Amino acid sequence: MSIYKSYAVFGLGRFGYAVAKELVASGAEVLAVDANEAVVNAVSGEIPLCKCADVTDPEVLDRLGIAGFDVVIVAMANSLEASVLTTTLCKELGVKNVIVKCANELQKKILTRVGADRVVFPESESGVRMAKNLLSSGFVDLMELSRGVSMIQLDVREEWAGKSILELNLRKKYAVNVVAIRKGASVDVNVRPDTVLDGDMKLIVIANSDRLNKLR
Repeated sequence: MSIYKSYAVFGLGRFGYAVAKELVASGAEVLAVDANEAVVNAVSGEIPLCKCADVTDPEVLDRLGIAGFDVVIVAMANSLEASVLTTTLCKELGVKNVIVKCANELQKKILTRVGADRVVFPESESGVRMAKNLLSSGFVDLMELSRGVSMIQLDVREEWAGKSILELNLRKKYAVNVVAIRKGASVDVNVRPDTVLDGDMKLIVIANSDRLNKLR
């Protein structure tokens, strides 16, 4: 189960729509907002809570109750001004997790400076993948290698620290195969069964997608 319960998605272009649709399909509480009424009408059948509104207006954000959402995804990279203003307003309202889509490195720097908790390039991260990352509590990253197989990077849990991979028997208990261990900038692909884990490590594992709930 995800640590996040509610999501607001601003901007329903290809990226924002993909994020919102995946979140809704997974049973999450999702508010989707776009300034174009035609866009809102086109997707309202798949995203039940969909509003036409200007999210650069602080009064609108207040009426929408944005302060009560766990995560806000700002997917309006075609307008840097709108993205900056919306990000700033969301942070002022106390939203703890604001993820913003951007178009280039300069936009990333600007958005980070005004408070964005995470900035993503849609060319390198699909909306579906980002939604699955948000829904996968405890997963640092998740990528589908094929229809039924995923590669995941996850933190070493507190109860795993000080124990070896063999001792934990992760393959049997969680149906995963550890293929690499990351520590800082170093990645070790020569994983030995007697490797003892510590809390600073991250495990890169491969698992069948339908078995991921065991890790959640």
